[in-house]
Amino acid sequence: MTDLHQIEPRRSARRPLRQRLSGGLAALGMGFLLGASPIAAIADDNQIQLPELGDSSSGVVSRAREKELGQMWLRMFRSQVPTSNDALLQQYVENTVKGLSEFSPLEDKNIDVVVVKNDTMNAFAVPGGIMGVHTGLFLFAENEDQFASVIAHELGHLSQRHYARSLEAQRNNTIPTLAGMLGALVLAATAGGDAGLAAMTATQAAALDSQLRFSRQNEQEADRVGIETLAKSGRDPEAAGEMFEQMLKATRYYRRPPEFLLTHPVTEKRIADAKLRASRMPAAQENDSRDYHLMRARIRVAVEPTPQQAVKRFQAELNGINDSEDAARYGLVLAQTAAGKPDSALETLQPLLDREPNKAAFVLARADIDLTRHDYTNATKRLQRALDRNPGDHALTMGLANAHFKAGNYLAAERILAKHSRLRKKDPAVWYLLAETHGLAGDIIGVHEARAEYYILNGVFDKALQHLRHGIRMAKSDYQTHAILEQRMKDVIKMQEKAKEL
Repeated sequence: MTDLHQIEPRRSARRPLRQRLSGGLAALGMGFLLGASPIAAIADDNQIQLPELGDSSSGVVSRAREKELGQMWLRMFRSQVPTSNDALLQQYVENTVKGLSEFSPLEDKNIDVVVVKNDTMNAFAVPGGIMGVHTGLFLFAENEDQFASVIAHELGHLSQRHYARSLEAQRNNTIPTLAGMLGALVLAATAGGDAGLAAMTATQAAALDSQLRFSRQNEQEADRVGIETLAKSGRDPEAAGEMFEQMLKATRYYRRPPEFLLTHPVTEKRIADAKLRASRMPAAQENDSRDYHLMRARIRVAVEPTPQQAVKRFQAELNGINDSEDAARYGLVLAQTAAGKPDSALETLQPLLDREPNKAAFVLARADIDLTRHDYTNATKRLQRALDRNPGDHALTMGLANAHFKAGNYLAAERILAKHSRLRKKDPAVWYLLAETHGLAGDIIGVHEARAEYYILNGVFDKALQHLRHGIRMAKSDYQTHAILEQRMKDVIKMQEKAKEL
């Protein structure tokens, strides 16, 4: 069956976003990111549009309304963009965002994190507590503090509610829409080449001066709040300036500048300001987390054209210059496993296991070697012991479920995933694997229920309703399940009606 790491979101049966925008992406561009210049969207009956928002309690947009719209936005985004199903990577990014949010002035610290499978450098924040990170950010940020500085900056935008404030400032002018933000970020996550870059550049050039000035104020404020958040969390505030310098280097050495740079313009003055702010903060201890380099290695293996090329690259690093010897060794293990060389992978991994036999990343790597050898018994036993030591760990839970799945232990996988789905109700990867497992375990009603949840999270409401209707017909003799599915169908119909406003 399908390997969990190969799963990608099902695409909507509707016309693709680019067609529905009828060529209007050039006018949407990247300006709708928080802190960027809001641009007027082209009026089009087929265009995704949000209604004008307003209430008296919160200037223009209430926090509750932001949350609701943010969830709608996330579903639509997932329907158009490939997202990562690497549970270990997802868990790392979620923990980083959560850890930083505890030190930010953000009132609602419940952030939904989406990791986009794209090797460009970008991160974004969307009203309602949505944080997006491109996997390419790991390729540009040289250490964890630099990576964290980008996250802290985006948390700064959210904490200062720049989207709602931009609506207030634009009350009598053009109102930026979440639809524009959707189009811009989908373009950033899917466009590759000069055409997309030209569209984004043209959009920025069309921005009004007054909007640009307001945007600069937002950026300065997000810089200030982000650097303060870094310092309070015990990270190096100097990392913000270092990351800005990395961005400028990218403009010199890469034909296509980072998407983040297009929406968050960096100048020498901004770098100097960031360094000045950081110099006023208490000195931080050096904190170059090895876990960051391990995650970076996972991504670097994935971006190589073939596992064999990844093996050569990491072998050279392990024997030569590297940022982290453990990460170079770990990357080589992953590459050797992917290349079908489990014996070599185990030999490479053993020194890491000898020092840290209980580290989740290494346990999962060891289990993957077992699975490559079709040694399902040892893989499941190994992962179960690790999960017993770390109850609730997302990566270990998904690893164990996947191991049982591959071993044909469908009832065991089903029990694990059914419980896990109650803890991670908004995780499409959990629902996808649960649907597959239900089917092979013989629970056809469960298949329809899990697939419906998967499609809901990916904004494909027509298919969600199809599965719910099938489930309802099959559950006629089960009153409780029948009632739950009927209520869920009503929920989806409401979501679909609201989505039509987009």
